[in-house]
Amino acid sequence: MAVETLGSAPRKTRVAPWNDPVIRGWVFQIVVVGLVGLLAWYLVSNTMENLARQKIASGFHYLEREAGFEIGDTMIEYSPASTYARAIWVGILNTLRVAVLGIILATILGTLIGIGRLSPNWLLSRICEWYVEAFRNVPLLLWLFLFYKLISEAFPGPRQAISMFWNSVFLSNRGVYFPVPTADPIHAWMGIAFLIGIAGAFFINRWAKQRQARTGQPFPILSSSLGIIIGLPLVVWLAGGAPSQMSWPELKGFNFVGGTVIQPEFTALLVGLVLYTSAFVAEIVRSGILALHKGQSEAAGALGLSRGQAMRLVLLPQALRVIVPPMTSQYLNITKNSSLAIAIGYPDLVASVNVTINQTGQAIENVLIIMAAYLSVSLSISAFMNWYNKRIALRER
Repeated sequence: MAVETLGSAPRKTRVAPWNDPVIRGWVFQIVVVGLVGLLAWYLVSNTMENLARQKIASGFHYLEREAGFEIGDTMIEYSPASTYARAIWVGILNTLRVAVLGIILATILGTLIGIGRLSPNWLLSRICEWYVEAFRNVPLLLWLFLFYKLISEAFPGPRQAISMFWNSVFLSNRGVYFPVPTADPIHAWMGIAFLIGIAGAFFINRWAKQRQARTGQPFPILSSSLGIIIGLPLVVWLAGGAPSQMSWPELKGFNFVGGTVIQPEFTALLVGLVLYTSAFVAEIVRSGILALHKGQSEAAGALGLSRGQAMRLVLLPQALRVIVPPMTSQYLNITKNSSLAIAIGYPDLVASVNVTINQTGQAIENVLIIMAAYLSVSLSISAFMNWYNKRIALRER
């Protein structure tokens, strides 16, 4: 008879497969994925069968056909003879233009208002508080309607347009008309030089911080960055012959011809998105600053820093670790809320696709395009903000 020796390891008891949590977890996941796949297959096959029964075409071949409708505000060349694909691309670019400008302006304005709410000046803090409460508690769509109505009715028609700056800028209910340089091939190279300048400024900033941490000597980052960002396109412009021909707006008939225009729909949408989102950004900034220990402000004051210097050099850099995660949600919101542009007639992605649906009848494909576009933009914003959040996170030694 075998006797277990003292101190020997106990034998492992075998667990039945249905009682093993690892195996059971894998089985459950495989079953769930299989059920979701079956549901998706049923919905897709049923939809395709119904479309075929009703003799409705499916697929994305319609994107190569002529669109046949006008788009009032475009960033690239477009005409009714262009394809549906180009019309949708115009809408995507218009959406991106509003989203990028809205994110930048809402961040700046929201930060200023959030800091203003913490001001010891009673009147300034109350004004900022009323601003936040007014915009946070009224739906964005109502603000868009209000701003569009104010802008469209605040100015006269083109024939009675308000002229400014020696008859070079005109304000009317159809937009703001102003001169722009005539298109020239050198402008594309200037844009490339501008992007190179931004990249160069980023590396200069990074090098300057490493140099200061190593030697303690500061470097004029701001002036150097502005010099390279502005100087490179200027050098390219001079090397290209310094083209200076301008296109000037002129009243012909019932509207202006030449120059360029900022239309009231775009202005109302951008103003509404910026003012509405900045109210939420202000609360995020305020809460991030209040999350810091009051000893940080006292230490900054003990070093002789002014209130502005303490905010810029001590408080805001530390508060970023609290501010950035919720700020990502506001950037996503401002991008998705731009779809309300259809309510005031701005030709964004949703408006372009809506016209395409009415003309082609292929709603499923077009809705999928909208979903894919917004999903791509939102994931890109999230990826960038997550990268930035990891970059500013505290690292333990």
